[in-house]
Amino acid sequence: MKTKLSIILGLFTFYFVNAQQEDQVYSEMNSAKGITFAHGDMFIEGALQISTGGDRDYYAFNPKFGYFLNDKFAVGGQISFSSDKDELTDTKTNIFGIGGFARYYLLELDKKRFKAYGEVGLGYGRNKVEDPTGSDDSNSLTADINVGLNYFITKNIAVTFVLANVLSYNSVSPENGPSSNTFELNINLFENIFDQPKFGLLYRF
Repeated sequence: MKTKLSIILGLFTFYFVNAQQEDQVYSEMNSAKGITFAHGDMFIEGALQISTGGDRDYYAFNPKFGYFLNDKFAVGGQISFSSDKDELTDTKTNIFGIGGFARYYLLELDKKRFKAYGEVGLGYGRNKVEDPTGSDDSNSLTADINVGLNYFITKNIAVTFVLANVLSYNSVSPENGPSSNTFELNINLFENIFDQPKFGLLYRF
């Protein structure tokens, strides 16, 4: 009797422990711990930037599609739309653009939930400026280097923050008027990294 009881208790214990291990493995697989990228992974990301109040309202939306060439390097394409309205001058600027980017992940923390990256982008834009005197259309060529991060809240979904624009170049060619070129270099990145709030979501598949 004791032998049978011992066997039953042993089988029950084995089943209980095995079930716990399976639940733990399943939980880990569906959590954001240990997130790694691999060749062939893809993602869709959408970033949003909003600045309101005072005499100026600005917003921008920037969806992206990316493809990983290895566990740290991704390339992809993007489109963007922005609108900037100045109440003092009654001027409104709308910009629509397309472009490409290359992203390299530099750092992983918090059991690989947190991933920091550097990104290089190149794009073409169509700009329209409207003011009380009329409207003017122009074309623009842009290039920039950004620093940002992803924080994974599940295995597939991450919050994205663009922290700083390290370098930017913008060349504008109006239909009526001379062309203009601007170049900006921001060396002191961490003085106020949240000065321009830009955030979004990333979905990995």
